[in-house]
Amino acid sequence: MVRAADLLVECLVAHGADRLFCVPGESYLALLDALHGQNAVDLVVCRHEGGAGMAAVADAKLTGKPGLLACSRGPGAMNAAIALHLAEQDAVPLVVLVGQVARHERGRGAFQEMDYARVFGSFAKHVEEVTDAFRLPEALARAWAAALSGTPGPVVLALPEDMLTDDVTAAVIPPTPVPAPGPSEDHIARAASLLAAAQRPLILAGGGFAPVEGRAALKALAEGQGIPVATTFKHQEVFDNFSPLYAGNLGFKVPPSLWKTLAEADLILALGTRLGDVPTQGYQIPAAPEPTQPLIHVWPDPAVLTRLYRANLAVPSEAPAFAQALADAAPKAPDRSAWAARCNAAALALRPAPQPRDDGLDFGTVAAELAKQAPRDAIVTTDSGNFSGWVHQYWPWDGSQLAVGAVGGAMGLGIPGAVAASLRFPGRCVLGFAGDGGAMMTGAELAVALSKGAAPKIVIADNGTYGTIRLHQERDFPERISGTDLANPDFAAWGASFGAGAFALGPGDDIPQTVADFLAHKGAAVLAVKTSAEAISAYVTVSQLRARSKAQSKS
Repeated sequence: MVRAADLLVECLVAHGADRLFCVPGESYLALLDALHGQNAVDLVVCRHEGGAGMAAVADAKLTGKPGLLACSRGPGAMNAAIALHLAEQDAVPLVVLVGQVARHERGRGAFQEMDYARVFGSFAKHVEEVTDAFRLPEALARAWAAALSGTPGPVVLALPEDMLTDDVTAAVIPPTPVPAPGPSEDHIARAASLLAAAQRPLILAGGGFAPVEGRAALKALAEGQGIPVATTFKHQEVFDNFSPLYAGNLGFKVPPSLWKTLAEADLILALGTRLGDVPTQGYQIPAAPEPTQPLIHVWPDPAVLTRLYRANLAVPSEAPAFAQALADAAPKAPDRSAWAARCNAAALALRPAPQPRDDGLDFGTVAAELAKQAPRDAIVTTDSGNFSGWVHQYWPWDGSQLAVGAVGGAMGLGIPGAVAASLRFPGRCVLGFAGDGGAMMTGAELAVALSKGAAPKIVIADNGTYGTIRLHQERDFPERISGTDLANPDFAAWGASFGAGAFALGPGDDIPQTVADFLAHKGAAVLAVKTSAEAISAYVTVSQLRARSKAQSKS
């Protein structure tokens, strides 16, 4: 006989779990006790369930295994909900262990009682409350497989606190092999036929190529057939941005000059992307639901392939397997160099040139210097916000680096993500980029880095405003600033208060030397950058937005 909580730890280890992010709670004390004294699962105690969940999502992005999060019932679960939503949006496997009231209290409106199937059912792939300890191994195996299969995503196991103390004789159930879908010979033959007829094909490459080992297949297909490659939002790392075949990153609000050029494609190969509204620039490339050009859509989940687009060829497959098979089977390519050059020119034209500003530094100046000095194998995490546009554009993405960003747009990933990356890769330089808004949401997780000996380098763009919202505000209601101004702390002093190295940049400071000192610091460090609110994004200024609005009002 073993205690259910101890059996749960055995099951987690059997499934390959080696790190658990959490905020402790009284509803799963037995599990915390079961983790005491063992060294198979690293327990990472965080300061807020939102930050813990973001770190778990980042860990999953970096490993390809389910991220693991434990939180207490009620308030803890609600704080963690943002991570579940992000995991669903980003197609990331996440297993969440939520404490629950004792079984005899269920249905009585007990303290912090919730029905997690109803709470999380609309965006979690699987929610199960384990009331019978003998079925705990079965439930975990089912949840683990659900998180990984088809479209990866979040799953929830609710664990009544009294169940965790039951004595059981159940055996550990080993991991259930998750079938890896792949293309058939017919799929490849049809794809090769469509490709042979195309003069201007375009690859949209998404998160399906996030694992580094799969990117060689993308490179082989693109170079073998001369196909330009546009990367999807937050996945600019999957293809060499210095290749003549690079066709830009389809993120938020990219200028029309890029996507309108790409829309001239006469065949779109959407590989490893669900074709949401952001990479398609509002369902325009390809047009939905009926594309204006032939579409080959490759994603491992058939339900996604039939949800919105009517593709000429929908292939339930992992993207690298399809890309390699097509690269091997496709006939000799016609000369597509002129088309590739047009796409590449449209992408390169968007790379912003930093300008002197009166109200702070153009963040592009600092991003470019960091890109110049950081090791080429640095791991980059980016929070949501306009500031990340400069990182996307300036970083020397060569197709080999690891990057973590929030495709779902949730603020708060930058710092917890950097902490998770630094824990996972202690010998690598990890740079976490955050805005002043996101830094104040989950920045307390910097304490976790210091407590665990992790050494992320955190860069905070401080322009005193919620920049993305301010951009939309200036576009729709110019010169009517409401609810977007921020009163910020001294972020360098804030970082120092945790025990991190503290560095600051503002107008007139020596940027190259400060960046060098920041990167050379032994241990965690914070670089606070006073940035310009006028330069509201990498592509447009506040003045330009206001001028456009005036011009439109006169027309």
